[in-house]
Amino acid sequence: MSGMRTLENEQLKLSVSDWGAELCSIYDKKASREVVWTAEPKFWNRHAPVLFPFVGKVTGGFYTYEGQKYPMGQHGFARDREFVFMEQDETGIRHRLVSDEKSHKVYPFDFELEIVHKLERNCVTVEWKVINPGKRTLYFSIGGHPAFCVDENAGSRLAFEGQKALIRVAIDPKTEGVDVEHPETIALEQGVYQVEPDTFDRDALIFDNGQVKQVSLERADGTRLVTLRCPDALSVGIWSPVGKNAPFICLEPWIGRCDNSGFTGELKDKFDVQSLEAGESFHTAYDLLIGE
Repeated sequence: MSGMRTLENEQLKLSVSDWGAELCSIYDKKASREVVWTAEPKFWNRHAPVLFPFVGKVTGGFYTYEGQKYPMGQHGFARDREFVFMEQDETGIRHRLVSDEKSHKVYPFDFELEIVHKLERNCVTVEWKVINPGKRTLYFSIGGHPAFCVDENAGSRLAFEGQKALIRVAIDPKTEGVDVEHPETIALEQGVYQVEPDTFDRDALIFDNGQVKQVSLERADGTRLVTLRCPDALSVGIWSPVGKNAPFICLEPWIGRCDNSGFTGELKDKFDVQSLEAGESFHTAYDLLIGE
């Protein structure tokens, strides 16, 4: 059984599993509440998985690298692998995943992925570091999928401070790719978007082109539950299961995302794919601010 690592201060207590290096709990001591979704299978059996080396689905369940097709499931494989627990101190927990024979069957690249969860006051920071120890260019996407408890998602709202409107693209249910040909403008009232029963009927709200660097999940009365701060995110997805009015909403920072509808090209040409030359490394982080 995978180990569970805990870290706490006067305000918060967090738990991180060795399985997927997944953030499984943030307990807000001041508010006496669990912040992270409890993974009840009736709705969704995960908490806050890391998405690597792909975010979302690839067209037809395959991607192409140097003319060869490789199978790949939704959101890659890191979330379903045992990470090595590296170390822990008073402020952080470090995990590591490296490429192996199993990963090479579906992803022919050498890689090292390090994930650090840090805690300071009411802020949880999730750091990602991708290293290319191989000889070929490493192509990847990476994202977070943290889910946060709400009473019911239709009783919630999203606050985009300083924003008047956002351009949203939707997932095409036929192709399961992003329909970039038909973007829509979402008007905000004083930066706020009210979540309605039909908000997620077309799957996630996806905001590309670095539009969203910060978003807060609030109760209908404006009480702030959690703020995602993601300065490096190229896209942000906001999701709850279709038609379930589930008691959680995900705020997802992405660097790279699922394919555009109809894309069948090479991996290097995938939307917002990242590349690392031999010996290079990539580092980024996002913050979760709990409460006000």
